[in-house]
Amino acid sequence: MQVSLSLERSFSRDVSIMVDVLRASTTITIALERIPYIIPTREIEEALTLAAGKDAFLAGERGGANIEGFNTGNSPIGIQKLTGKPLIITTSNGTRILEGINGRALIGSFVNARAVAQKAVETAVNEIEVVMAGVKGRFAIEDFLGAGEIISHLQNHDLDEMAQSACLAVQNPELVDEYVKNSLSARNLRKLGFSDDVDFCIQRNISNIAPQLKDGIIRK
Repeated sequence: MQVSLSLERSFSRDVSIMVDVLRASTTITIALERIPYIIPTREIEEALTLAAGKDAFLAGERGGANIEGFNTGNSPIGIQKLTGKPLIITTSNGTRILEGINGRALIGSFVNARAVAQKAVETAVNEIEVVMAGVKGRFAIEDFLGAGEIISHLQNHDLDEMAQSACLAVQNPELVDEYVKNSLSARNLRKLGFSDDVDFCIQRNISNIAPQLKDGIIRK
């Protein structure tokens, strides 16, 4: 099995794992513990239009900040207060990246790294692509390290050099935590009052859910 790592753009038509550690990947994974399915949208207006015709929750952020009128932000902690109804979510980076994936899309982060790696192996024909969401086209260290955590569970496959680099980068968990907590994204979230979200997002393998996007809907 070929395993590759890329930033923002997806090239594979096999299986791609979108990684947006802070916070879309984590929030989506945790939401599916209580939510039947999730509809990701790129734009706020699209989310509002969809919600008008459905009995659904709204979640999302722009620049990390909550969106006025939504039930919750893009928070893995805040999302846990919602249960039972579908969720419509829009985020600055993660939902945008999902829109550009051509193959089967999975969603991964630290919290479900082992589960999503296993699901990718079960699902892929010959290639697993890990796609770092980044921030508006910019490399984000937390997504590189989150990708490395996932790839560390794929080490017996054929890793390209980017994937190898990410895998090597996560050998020291304490150092990984330090760099995620001091990333530009984490600092922005702390300014907005979401320090607890950052701590939540670096927990390893607390979920066995491997979210899958198919026909515009994310399910377990």
